[in-house]
Amino acid sequence: MRVLGIESSCDETAAALVTEEGEVLADVVASQIATHGPYGGIVPELASRAHMQAIIPVIREALSDVPGGLEGVDAIAVTQGPGLVGSLLVGVQVAKALAWSLDKPLVGVNHLDGHLFAIYLQRQDQGEPAPVPTMPYVGLLVSGGHTALYRVEGFSDIALLAQTRDDAAGEAFDKAAKLLGLGYPGGPVIDQLAARGQADAFSFPLPMASRKTLDFSFSGLKTALVRHVQQAGVPEGEQQLADLCASFQGVIVESLVRKSVLACQREGIDQLVITGGVAANRGLRARAKVACDENGIALFVPPPISCTDNAAMIAMAGVHRLTDGERADLSFAVYSRDPDRRRGKFRADGTLVEHKPE
Repeated sequence: MRVLGIESSCDETAAALVTEEGEVLADVVASQIATHGPYGGIVPELASRAHMQAIIPVIREALSDVPGGLEGVDAIAVTQGPGLVGSLLVGVQVAKALAWSLDKPLVGVNHLDGHLFAIYLQRQDQGEPAPVPTMPYVGLLVSGGHTALYRVEGFSDIALLAQTRDDAAGEAFDKAAKLLGLGYPGGPVIDQLAARGQADAFSFPLPMASRKTLDFSFSGLKTALVRHVQQAGVPEGEQQLADLCASFQGVIVESLVRKSVLACQREGIDQLVITGGVAANRGLRARAKVACDENGIALFVPPPISCTDNAAMIAMAGVHRLTDGERADLSFAVYSRDPDRRRGKFRADGTLVEHKPE
């Protein structure tokens, strides 16, 4: 089976062709960084317009070397949510039109499932097949919009263990970069500067340090950086700026790694998968490797190209639903938020205070 994946949840327009074994036959991504860069973040209306312009050329390019083009595709998988509604609609409507006109099976995919299963993609430029985890494993999904821990028992059996109570780690990086005048996206720039800095040069509080909860929080850390800049200003020297970035990144990385190792220990699982756009961060990869080795945990991280938003991971997640016979009704709707995300007030141990209707 060869599945065409379509991804348009945020600011990447992507199409890919993946086999049921996870082999990536084609993978094309059109980035919108230049469009959103001047604003320091994603502008939803501009994102959806850019998707409309790019979606057909991207799909054509992805299928340019496929014998028979669209006729050589066996099924279609498309991101259904979570994401920006206007952006999601572009990809979903195109996928529905293709599935209807070609009479091909179609399935909607949760974008977060795609990230969790990106570790199983096998890319031709990787050389030898990379080792992959067996199930169950603990998955840390960390990106611009999401930071959460999952217990992954199977392709259709995923349990949410913990999440951020406010901001995602990737958002914290982007807001910090904007504050420091480093541009957008912020994560890669901060990571590059941090590699040349000292992580103990500045003191920032470690968020959610209690071992009673696996949840994350990064809003307080952002506030601490804002106050530091208000008092001391943005560092003018290159080394001081690198030290500040290293100190800020170090706290985020330490929080992510500590909670991930703790989740593995609590769940009795010795395999950890880190995925999502922030998984491309070199500081996170290095610290996670050390911590996992110290605790007897096998670490799996996709190559950077599979960490950031891409359509290959959507096709990979869709493959198993399609092989199980799942088919989407052409009337299915998009959703902006992850339906499994818990929202509201939390106790100190991380449990949610359930809202009781009056």
